[in-house]
Amino acid sequence: MNNTTTGGPAFPHLRRHVGNDTYEQLAEGGMTLRDYFAAKAMQGIISTNTSFLHNPEQLAGKAFEFADAMLRAREQ
Repeated sequence: MNNTTTGGPAFPHLRRHVGNDTYEQLAEGGMTLRDYFAAKAMQGIISTNTSFLHNPEQLAGKAFEFADAMLRAREQ
């Protein structure tokens, strides 16, 4: 997936100061913004609807639906 579909890294500030106003990029970060949004959505879904606990695949799918909607909203 690329940044268009994932939103890029959720925590992209993995760099070190190398002098004056110069920084060296060390990594892109771990989790994508899409994954971060989905994790947050999943927490909210579980807190209000425990029926999803019996079907984790359905829960994950619903969480990513919310994450994708959040990414689309950011583009507007």
